Amino acid sequence: MIACLRGALFAKAPEGLVIDVGGVGYQVHVPRTYDDLLPAVGEEVFLHIHTDVREDAITLYGFSDLDEKRMFLLLLGISGVGPKQALNILSGLSAADLARAIGADDIGRLTRIPGVGKKTAERLCLELKDKVRFLPERPEAAPAAPEPADQRTADAVSALVNLGYPPARAQEAVKAVQRRTPSEQFAGMRIEELLRQALRSLA
Repeated sequence: MIACLRGALFAKAPEGLVIDVGGVGYQVHVPRTYDDLLPAVGEEVFLHIHTDVREDAITLYGFSDLDEKRMFLLLLGISGVGPKQALNILSGLSAADLARAIGADDIGRLTRIPGVGKKTAERLCLELKDKVRFLPERPEAAPAAPEPADQRTADAVSALVNLGYPPARAQEAVKAVQRRTPSEQFAGMRIEELLRQALRSLA
């Protein structure tokens, strides 16, 4: 059973990534939201893996953190939800946002995910409400207040390390964004934008 993979990103394709580990290429399916977070081809990447074993195939599904992998496994426990739909759900909402929607019985938000109907959304809320509490609750605000700069930079560095970048390179990439961004603009920058700019520095 493959639990995680660390290797060079060999290729990106709609049918999945190919990770070169010691000369062996592993095809790994990941959420579509990873498109902007992955390193460049040839760079090192690290993913937590779920190995789906069937009579006719062995399929690997990859995740940047253990919370996302755990949510994926919870989704597989729902009747009628297979690996492809579970991955599709995590492509529509992050693990934390999905936990919030399930905890709030937000059927409308869940059914906005392509391929998720009302019955499936209701099953998710009914069966997973008590199981998704392993994720910390982060109530959404309107508008969302910027996270403290030190926390954002720490989270951004952590996300880059989870994607396989060495800690020193990850820290330097985030600092480079901070150096070239006016202080007021950087203070209001969301972590998603910070990650995008840091990844461009690493490309």
